[in-house]
Amino acid sequence: MNKKSKIFVAGHNGMVGSAIIRQLQSNGYENIVTRNRDKLDLVDQNQVRNFLFHEKPDVVIDCAAKVGGIHSNNTYRADFIYENLQIQNNLIHFSHLNDVKKLLFLGSSCIYPKFADQPIKEEYLLTSPLEQTNEPYALAKIAGIKMCENYYKQYGKNFISIMPTNLYGPNDNFHPENSHVLPALLRKFHEAKQCIQSVVNVWGTGKARREFLHVDDLANAAVFVLENVNAEDVYGKNISHLNIGSGEDISIAGLARLIAETVMYEGEIQFELDKPDGTLRKLMDNSRITSLGWKPTISLEYGLKSTYNWYRVNEDNLRSF
Repeated sequence: MNKKSKIFVAGHNGMVGSAIIRQLQSNGYENIVTRNRDKLDLVDQNQVRNFLFHEKPDVVIDCAAKVGGIHSNNTYRADFIYENLQIQNNLIHFSHLNDVKKLLFLGSSCIYPKFADQPIKEEYLLTSPLEQTNEPYALAKIAGIKMCENYYKQYGKNFISIMPTNLYGPNDNFHPENSHVLPALLRKFHEAKQCIQSVVNVWGTGKARREFLHVDDLANAAVFVLENVNAEDVYGKNISHLNIGSGEDISIAGLARLIAETVMYEGEIQFELDKPDGTLRKLMDNSRITSLGWKPTISLEYGLKSTYNWYRVNEDNLRSF
C-alpha cells in the first residue's frame, strides 16, 4: 500500500470507519473512497458487485456492521446474523473477483468462547461454546475471519482480519438500550446529572470485567497493519487474525464509578441483579500485535474525558439507533 492507493472504507460514517479515515488522512493518504447507505447498500449483492467492478479500489477496509449491546444482540438475533453475513460476504468475495490488493476485515472480541482462558489468545477461537446473548453476531464475524483466511489459502489473497476489543470514542452510538455498555452508561449518567436523579440503575451485577480501547487507538492499529503486516505474517503463525486491545480490563462497577466521576454525578449507583452479565471476563492477549511494533497510547481515564467532551458538544446530533 502506498500514499496513492485507492482505499475504499466501508462503514465510513460509523465510529470505527470515521476514525480510520482520520488516521489515513493523518498518514498522508488522500485517495479515499466512501459511499453512504442510500448510494450503496452493502447487504445488496448486486450493488456491491457493481460498485467494486467500476471503482476498482486497491484496498478495502471492512468496518461496516450491524452492532449493539447485550439487549440489542439478544433481541434482534436474526437481523444480526443475516445483515453481517451479507455485508462481509459481498465485500470479501467481490474484492477477490475485482483483484483488490489488500483487504482488512474488522471483527469483535465476542468471537471468543464464553469461558475462554484469560487473557484471550488468538488460538482460543472455536475451542468451546460462545456467549449465547450475542452468538449470532459472533458467528457472523467468525465466518468473516475464516473467509479471509481461506481466500488467502486458496487464492493467495492478502486479506487480513483484526479483532478489536470493546471500543468507544467520538461518533459512537449512545442509544440507552441498543448501544454498548460504555456509551450507554455515559449517556445515562449524563442525563441523570442533568435531571438531578438520585439513583442510576446499571444492568447486571457489576462484577463482569471488560477491556476498553479508544477508537483512535484502534484506527492507528488498523493503519499500522495495512502498512506493515501481510497475510503470510498472520496465517504463517497458525492463527487466523490479530487481537487489538489495551491489555487492561475493569469491572462494570468500576467503569460505572469512573463514568460517574467523569460526568460529576454524585447520586447512588444500583445494579440490576436480575439482568444477565454476559461473559464474566473478556481481556484479550495483544502480545502479537505489540510484538510487531504497535501499542495503545490513550488511557481509559483520558479517553472517557475526551469522549464525554465530544458527547456534550454533539449531543443534539448523536447516532441513536
